[in-house]
This record gives sequence, structure tokens and C-alpha cells, in this order.
Amino acid sequence: MTTLVVRLAPERSRAGARAAFAVACAIGGAAMISVLAQVRIPLPFTPVPITGQTLGVLLVGAAYGPVLGVSTIALYLAWGAVGIPVFAGGAEGVAVLGPASATGGYLWGFVAASALVGLLARAGWDRSFGSAVGAMFLGTVTIYAVGVSWLMAAIDVPLDRAIELGLAPFVIGDTLKVLGAASALPFAWRLLGRNDRGGG
Repeated sequence: MTTLVVRLAPERSRAGARAAFAVACAIGGAAMISVLAQVRIPLPFTPVPITGQTLGVLLVGAAYGPVLGVSTIALYLAWGAVGIPVFAGGAEGVAVLGPASATGGYLWGFVAASALVGLLARAGWDRSFGSAVGAMFLGTVTIYAVGVSWLMAAIDVPLDRAIELGLAPFVIGDTLKVLGAASALPFAWRLLGRNDRGGG
């Protein structure tokens, strides 16, 4: 099967146009995640804020597939590393991605999550709401598996405390993101199908 972006890309015979399309998608996806990162709600009891990034990562992974999805997340991280204020709260710099950063693991988790969700989407998991929920849920679990583990080391706390600080406060919000992303992909495929048939 294929992904939305691959379905919309120029034909393989038009290599230049196809490459330009991929670059434009990567820039657009990284920009979207950058904007969603600024949707930020700090919590007084944890160094990890509520942000909109996860939604963007899930959508990019599902729509772009594993290769372009990971490339897009890598571009986003590279922007932040070189000093563009694209991380949550306008943060930037290599230190945000480093081992002493409480939130660095979540950013690296985005890479793994986009790869996983992209692979599942390429296998057709993004075509129906139920399977899309499964893909988005697994992607979210991947982000937290990396993020919480990193948080434990960064602030030197045991696993139960890291879960209290870096997972528990975000369950409701991320459930809504999962449901939103899982609704968007099947809808986009249905819309594309109607357009292919000449319908409105």
C-alpha cells in the first residue's frame, strides 16, 4: 500500500518534480510542528509542558510514511539545533536535545514515532478510524517510552516518579490528539477517493 503524500506526489518518471515535492512536504511538515510546539501550557509541578507537537508528529508520520516522516522530524530537530526557536516555548540549541535536557527524550522520541506510524500507515493502518487509532496510540507510546526513560536520567528520579512527571499529566490531552489524528487520515483518504472519482 502507500501513504497520502506518496499518493499525491508527481509520477516517478518526473524525478525533479518528485524531489521538489518531497522537499516542500518536509519543510511544510517541520514548519507545522514548529507552530504546534508554540501551543504550550507549562505545568508548575513538572519540567515537561503540554504542547501541540505530538499531534503534528503523528500526522506527519502517517501522511508522509517512514522515510519522509523521519526526514521531516530530522529537519525540525536540525532547525532547533542550529538556533531557530522552533522547540516548545521558543527554545532552541543543541542543549535542548542533550542528555541534561528534561524534554530532550521526547524530541528524539518523535523520530522513532514517525518511523513507526509511517510504517503502519504504509501498511494501511491509516485507512480506517479503528486501525488509525491503533497506529497513533503506538506512536504516542513510543514517544513516551523514550521521553520518560530520558527524563529519569536527566533529573535522576525513579521510574514511578518519572511517570508522574512525564506521562500521567498528559494522558487526557494525548488521547484527544490520538483521536484527532486518527480521524483526519481516514477522512483525507475518503476525500481523495471522491476526487479520484470526480465527485465533490
